[in-house]
Amino acid sequence: MIKYSLKVVSDLKKRSEQRKIAMTILYQISLRKDSHIPYTIDEVIKENMEEENEFVKDLVYGVNNNEEQLNTLANKYLKDWDIKRIDKIGSAILKIALYELKYMDTPKIVVINEAVELAKNYTEDDLAKMINAVLDRYIKE
Repeated sequence: MIKYSLKVVSDLKKRSEQRKIAMTILYQISLRKDSHIPYTIDEVIKENMEEENEFVKDLVYGVNNNEEQLNTLANKYLKDWDIKRIDKIGSAILKIALYELKYMDTPKIVVINEAVELAKNYTEDDLAKMINAVLDRYIKE
């Protein structure tokens, strides 16, 4: 059994919350894009956070700057689906996870578990299972 110190557990909880914030920001950005509402990423980040956080900024800017690549990657592993058919929250969760797996050094199991938990909390069960399957296919390739 692995035992984590209180600081490690606290840090893991913080990262979970930061992923949730990044998901919210990416969701809001996608709504603004679709509605042609002017925005800057920094404005949307500031609206959602009391203080700056590099991890959240890395996720939000990383997903935003690599969105086409992440869409292509997601579509490669979605069976008979397209990422455009997934709701905006599910899409944000999937892109965050793919970004972390591809560009960051977060352990794979942590990324998948975090993505599935977010999906379970904010999307339908079928989408959580789909996200899990896509990420599993990605890491096995």
